[in-house]
Amino acid sequence: MTEAKAERQGPLLGVRVLEFAGLGPAPFCSMLLADMGADIIRIDRPGQGPDPRDVTWRGRRSLALDLKRPEDLKTCLAAADRADVLIEGFRPGVMERLGLGPEQIHARNPRLVYARMTGWGQTGPLAHTAGHDINYIALTGALAEMGIPGAPPSPPLNLVGDFGGGALYLAFGIVSALLERTRSGQGQVIDAAIVDGTASLMSFFQGISASGWTEMGRTRNFLAGQAPYYGTYACADGKYVAVGPLEPQFFAILADKLELDPALFANREDPANWAKGREALAAIFARRTRDEWCELLEGTDACFSPVLELEEAPHHPHMAARGIYFEQGGVIQPVPAPRFSRTPGKAGARPCAAGEGGMEALAEWDVIRRD
Repeated sequence: MTEAKAERQGPLLGVRVLEFAGLGPAPFCSMLLADMGADIIRIDRPGQGPDPRDVTWRGRRSLALDLKRPEDLKTCLAAADRADVLIEGFRPGVMERLGLGPEQIHARNPRLVYARMTGWGQTGPLAHTAGHDINYIALTGALAEMGIPGAPPSPPLNLVGDFGGGALYLAFGIVSALLERTRSGQGQVIDAAIVDGTASLMSFFQGISASGWTEMGRTRNFLAGQAPYYGTYACADGKYVAVGPLEPQFFAILADKLELDPALFANREDPANWAKGREALAAIFARRTRDEWCELLEGTDACFSPVLELEEAPHHPHMAARGIYFEQGGVIQPVPAPRFSRTPGKAGARPCAAGEGGMEALAEWDVIRRD
């Protein structure tokens, strides 16, 4: 028995997924499903398995197939016949040319949820062009709102597009389609485009802009980092802290702890006053180290947090108390989220090599005969 099978548990236990190896959001979505108990067979190209340190590939078994070979294509189709979900992240038309498009698969397995992950979507003028996270979030208006005023917009890693607008919406679509199938008995195609998901993530900002509650733009939006009460500050040791007391009652706590001049923040919502407010707070936070500020402010309602480096996060008392991280294969990585009271998920086994465990999985799926 492989590690991937032995460790499966969670609310998706019993769901079978056929994943075509790709990059970025599709593998991350598959990791989320595997963490929740889904049984996933990953189709790899021979000799092209993932880096064993890339935790987004954990919890699956692999088949190494050359889909241009008739016998390997036949094996892949037979696995799709037994699957509940198929995940692919190629450019539009690639799966069709391989003989694995939605019409071809649904003719054999009409209950299958066919999940397609792309940046631009299956249709539209850009559908067949290359792109990356920065391009997708640029087109949706998200990128323009990030970074320091007067400087070029700053990409927020690839969290907003690939993983937020892409992988999470793909996972949501898959689970929604599986739920609908319990009523209709039919599968369907999911066109999960990063531009669609990122545009959806921007719903809140479009709403507050239209309502007049705030203006968009990095100099006037209080969530963009320029408001003195929502931003980051350097400390005496060169480390940073983050404060976000948007509500007056929480800002009052921060003001009391820092002994702020009330007159300086009398009209704190006016962007015209933000520069002076930031200068005042910057001077105060520069007087002590990050740990000293934590001792004074952490655990209060001042909406304060230290800005931790990635390697520091697992050691913070709150993160450690919740057991948010664990170590596997020499790599510190997060446990499954969210948490379930009755059917908790469990982080899958280490990323497997191309072809590892795949034949065992095919036997369990009744694709091939058991020895």
